[in-house]
Amino acid sequence: MAIDIQDPRITRTIRTGYPEPVNDEPFGVDLFGNEIMPGDEYLEWEDDIFRKDDISFDLQQFLLHLGAEEKIAE
Repeated sequence: MAIDIQDPRITRTIRTGYPEPVNDEPFGVDLFGNEIMPGDEYLEWEDDIFRKDDISFDLQQFLLHLGAEEKIAE
């Protein structure tokens, strides 16, 4: 009697293409309506969020000067 046991990571990789679960749900939406995905860098100033890839370097520097915080979506 042979028992066919396979590592769950291999089974998941064969089924989904990824060895670990992937979070593909958006973290949120920035002030301009752009989705922020996990791993994206963004600036948070007061109650507004700005995805760094979607704003100019000058605006990034200005927001940082005003006290915005640099964060990474999780």
